[in-house]
Amino acid sequence: MSQSSSVHYRTFLLLLVVVTIAFGWLLWPFYGAVFWGAVLAIIFAPLQRRLVQRIGGRRNLAALITLLLVLLLVILPLIVISGSLVREGANLYQSVKSGQINFGAYFQQAMAALPPSVHDLLARFDLADIPSLQEKLSAGAMQASQFLATQALNIGQDTFQFVISFGIMLYLLFFLLRDGPLLSARLKRAMPLSDTHKQHLLRKFTTVVRATVKGNVAVAAAQGALGGIIFSILSIQGALLWGVIMGFLSLLPAIGAGLIWAPVAIYFLLTGATVKGVALILFGVLVIGMVDNVLRPILVGKDTKMPDYVVLISTLGGMALFGLNGFVIGPLIAALFMASWDLFAPPVDGLADSAEDQPRVEK
Repeated sequence: MSQSSSVHYRTFLLLLVVVTIAFGWLLWPFYGAVFWGAVLAIIFAPLQRRLVQRIGGRRNLAALITLLLVLLLVILPLIVISGSLVREGANLYQSVKSGQINFGAYFQQAMAALPPSVHDLLARFDLADIPSLQEKLSAGAMQASQFLATQALNIGQDTFQFVISFGIMLYLLFFLLRDGPLLSARLKRAMPLSDTHKQHLLRKFTTVVRATVKGNVAVAAAQGALGGIIFSILSIQGALLWGVIMGFLSLLPAIGAGLIWAPVAIYFLLTGATVKGVALILFGVLVIGMVDNVLRPILVGKDTKMPDYVVLISTLGGMALFGLNGFVIGPLIAALFMASWDLFAPPVDGLADSAEDQPRVEK
């Protein structure tokens, strides 16, 4: 390559990088819509392919049918649950504000039921100032319930922004479903890697997206539903709200839903509601916890081939950086990180998944 051609090539690469960054900057205000449009397209791509085969190769019609199924099976239930959650959050805030629900009083009842030895232990750590702790707990509960009410108000105020993002997601999803194979082939051609490495990285990418979303959503839905059911049976106010919160917290492997049901069970035991406390503990450990222990490794860890601790850390880190979207982005980055290093330095023989899954970079 001549010096002039080299300069032209480098200039073109610089232009390519600049315009790509600029285009990403333009899309950033709607990155959530673009991201979930791509994620849903990856998840429902197998269904799209089967529909194309069944209806004689009409990709437009197949994409439209798949889009309608996404609306009915995914988006419509989320809208219904979100509306109910907003109402539950507003009712909880009003109950706390009016004093009908007093978390400080509940805390005082639980502390009063503790044996003297526990009070002595708390005094050693300067935790015996019950009125101060009660005041802080009441203030925290008020702030939390006010936050829920504020978010509900913000949802109403940001309706226009939500409608635009929702429309962009559906519009993009249709074309990604229809043109997904063509876009995937073009992306493979653009990647400056060997065919083997392209296949390995793209397969890892799609596998992690499908496993993470399907697995985490399945676990969250199951744990949230079970938590809401047991709270409703035990006559705990706001069972739907607590069930949804348990569902969100279940995105954190191992610790999730227990952050809600465990304190409630302890409160029942301390205040004399022994049957309710024992029932909630048994249900939480044997049913809600078992869902996490059984489903998550099958749906997430098995397909991603990532250790549980990597899934936990990457999920927490992703959610800290990207919010709710991070429960997919975090494990995805971790999986691509591990896949890239496996290409560069394959694991020791016997630890690799297979020779096909662990291709080596030619040096």
